[in-house]
Amino acid sequence: MVYTHSIRKYFLNLGLFLALGSLTACSQTRYGVVKIESIPSGAEVINLKDDTHLGMTPLLVTWQSEDEDARNATVELRKLGYVEEITSFWVQLRHKTKAAATEEPQPVTVELKKRK
Repeated sequence: MVYTHSIRKYFLNLGLFLALGSLTACSQTRYGVVKIESIPSGAEVINLKDDTHLGMTPLLVTWQSEDEDARNATVELRKLGYVEEITSFWVQLRHKTKAAATEEPQPVTVELKKRK
C-alpha cells in the first residue's frame, strides 16, 4: 500500500512539473529582426499597424512576442520624388535574444519608382 502511494505521488509530481514547464516555455519572449532596404536608400519607413515612424533605410527593426512564432508586418516607404510603396512580410520570431536576432536579420528590399 505504501509502495502504491509512492508511485502515485511520483507521477502526480511529474505531471505537475511537466505542466509547469510547458507553461513557462509558452511565455518565453522570442525575437525577430528585419533589415529593410530601399533602392535608392534614405526612404522613411512607416509601420502601418500603428502609423509609427520606424526610421530611414537602411534600417534594422526588431519585433518581439511571447505567444507568436511569426508576425505579419506591413510598412510604407516614402521618399521625396518617388512613389510611396507599401509592402507586407512575415517576421520569423525564432531567436531567444535580441542580440541573436540582430546577427541574422531577415532581408526586405523595396525598389522605389521615380515620380513622373
